[in-house]
Amino acid sequence: MKKYISIVLSGLLMCSCVDTVILPDDKTVDEDFWKSKSDVALMVNGAYKSMINTDLMMRLVVWGDMRSDELLPVNSISNAMATSLNEINAASIQTTNTFNDWATLYTVINNCNIVLEKARGVMDVDPYYTEGDYLVDRSQMLALRSLCYFYLVRNFRDVPYSGEAYMNSSQEMMIPQTAPAVVLQHCIDDLKEAETYALAPDAYTDWRATGWINRDGVRAILADIYLWRAAVTHDMSDYEECSRYCDLIIESKRSQAADMFGQQAQGDYPLSAGNIAFSNLFVVQNASESIFELQFNPTNSNTGVCQALYKWRNNSSTNGYMKASRIFGTISTTNVYDKTGDFRFADNCFDVGKDETDYFVRKMIEQSIVFRGNPVGAAGFAFNISRAYDKYDQNYIFYRLTDVMLMKAEAMVEMAGKKMDDANAMADPDNPDKDNPLMKEGQMQMRQAFNIVKAVNDRSIYEGSLGNDSLRYNNFPTKAAMEELVMKERLRELCFEGKRWYDLMRYHYRHTEAADYNRTFAEIGDEGYPNSYDAMLDLMVRKYSQGSNGIKAKMKTEPSLYLPVLQSQIDVNPNLSQNPAYGNSNEFEKN
Repeated sequence: MKKYISIVLSGLLMCSCVDTVILPDDKTVDEDFWKSKSDVALMVNGAYKSMINTDLMMRLVVWGDMRSDELLPVNSISNAMATSLNEINAASIQTTNTFNDWATLYTVINNCNIVLEKARGVMDVDPYYTEGDYLVDRSQMLALRSLCYFYLVRNFRDVPYSGEAYMNSSQEMMIPQTAPAVVLQHCIDDLKEAETYALAPDAYTDWRATGWINRDGVRAILADIYLWRAAVTHDMSDYEECSRYCDLIIESKRSQAADMFGQQAQGDYPLSAGNIAFSNLFVVQNASESIFELQFNPTNSNTGVCQALYKWRNNSSTNGYMKASRIFGTISTTNVYDKTGDFRFADNCFDVGKDETDYFVRKMIEQSIVFRGNPVGAAGFAFNISRAYDKYDQNYIFYRLTDVMLMKAEAMVEMAGKKMDDANAMADPDNPDKDNPLMKEGQMQMRQAFNIVKAVNDRSIYEGSLGNDSLRYNNFPTKAAMEELVMKERLRELCFEGKRWYDLMRYHYRHTEAADYNRTFAEIGDEGYPNSYDAMLDLMVRKYSQGSNGIKAKMKTEPSLYLPVLQSQIDVNPNLSQNPAYGNSNEFEKN
């Protein structure tokens, strides 16, 4: 066991000259490991376990939400972490900011690479480790590695890519950055292979059903990558692929619900009722809606996210660095929640509707919530709280069904808009063809996108107010209005789940000239970058009571939307180039 721990827990910077932990007597893991099926299982589980890392979990939250309109720093704390978060919040990120460190993700990547390189050989020494076992293990490692690279691309854009396992300190890993288009294509290729051999979603009925990446999980990552790439490149075929993979997941969930209950799920989508959805997803955990979530328990708690980052209700000011922004404070057409009957208004934050200065995040922290009855007035809900402050064992959800449904809706709005624009461009203004099949197809897809959003929204609206609070298609007559609706619903449904910044980034890319993802920033050099989309920046800064114009000025071009490379990594690897928005330690070379 000592040998296993040594290699799995080694701190790796795949782009830096950093030694891994070497086994006793300078042996490598090859000499006395990889002898049995159980050895492979240890390493596969170790790859997942390396995701449950306080530093990594902190980054997933900060990268996904802190730069968006969802979170604000707590002003009462003054220390190194608070300084780092305040830099991010103020768009004044220094190259020494520790949240720029990508090492934890590369540790996961390397653990995946080790399994991918060594597991096949175990079939030669252990007859109980079959080719089927190997292919399932390979599928999970390809998927987990792809997920990590996807996070890296979305946050740093240009990142070192390697599929080589780093086993000992004698290996040279001074790798330069790779263009994001190349990295994403590697991920897509790997995920398509993983899809072939992935576990069926119903292969297990315990925590492994969502704790391991099964076929639905692979397809969710694929859909997400295609949606991102489509926004960046403006390639409609990627939206089509996103939609296709979302359909496969949705149909899979319908089949699972039918098998579980002996009949088709109520309605078009197998969703929990709104008044119990929070409990099923975030308290009971591993709900039927879940696709992939990291598994925590009371002895291996995600305290890095809960205790270190989020401000708790009634907790001392010495803990908790982030709080929900003011846009969650009340029910208003300009805020996140605009329906008096939306259960999520109370589910996601403490003390909403009370006009207080601090709104505390409930998601991923709260142990339980008990409603005392129906929603009450414009202030929202009356509810009791039952919470054990010493236990923070909520799983971290990467993908769930409503996320996938809204991905599909987003893709369909873009496809429908393109068809409708093309139909209008072909029409004779003096004799418009109202029966243009392209226009009809676009209108049908727009309606389908709306119906998906409505399904997500309706399940969270108290039934007694559903008539008054229900969405209506005619209220969203344009593509822009429907695009805004999808984004708002994603914010309502998925807030504090590490999604919002990436949603805003896609919004930015859809409304700017296509970015050159085939080249790194260093290769582009002085040729220039797309300007940031003003409407996206307006959303990002609405959480601020003052200083928003200064922050928008700092985020004016594409490079500023990505994080800088940690300076200490550039110091040890001269092949790395700094993001030009933050200065550059190496000279850019123009092609």
